[in-house]
Amino acid sequence: MNLPNKLTLLRILIVPVMIILFYIPWLKENYLFSYEIDGHIHGVTWLYFIELLLFAIASITDLLDGKIARSRGLVTNFGKFADPLADKILVFSAMALLMLDGSGLLPKGPLVPLWVFVVMLIREFAVSGLRMIAARKGETIAAGKAGKWKTAVTMVAIIVLFLGGLHDAVIYAGQVLIYISAILTIISGVEYFIKGKDFLKESE
Repeated sequence: MNLPNKLTLLRILIVPVMIILFYIPWLKENYLFSYEIDGHIHGVTWLYFIELLLFAIASITDLLDGKIARSRGLVTNFGKFADPLADKILVFSAMALLMLDGSGLLPKGPLVPLWVFVVMLIREFAVSGLRMIAARKGETIAAGKAGKWKTAVTMVAIIVLFLGGLHDAVIYAGQVLIYISAILTIISGVEYFIKGKDFLKESE
């Protein structure tokens, strides 16, 4: 297995570690650092600090594996399959953690709204199905600008939300980014279907 594929596999293996940490109460209940304002505690829990580190490491491998594979001529079928899969596993797992647990950061609702999670999930299923149809016909559908921006904004939003305990403003900034990501998700999904509309037509 070459280096890019090892980096992709590492990104996948980081996800179960993130999930296991989620179930350790001590990490949620104790802070790496904290401060108090008007009787309210602000800070970053050990859980969110470690999750942030793991997510950042995984995101870096995402940047590296593709560049290394292309520059060294190490593009493989495994890489083509596993790289986008690893990205989706990482992002959706991190979003699920933020959706299920806010560590008391938001009294009303989760850090990641359910509707955002569902919209992104539906888009991924729909686009994956369209790509499969195109692949059967020997064609590929390249990602558009909206799709690339969606990925970047989503990853930044997740990082910001993991730091939400620092201040309420950080939480709201992260949520604004998540909403922008949801809008880009819809736009990029429409882009894909405009590009691939011919593949949806039955062959004559």
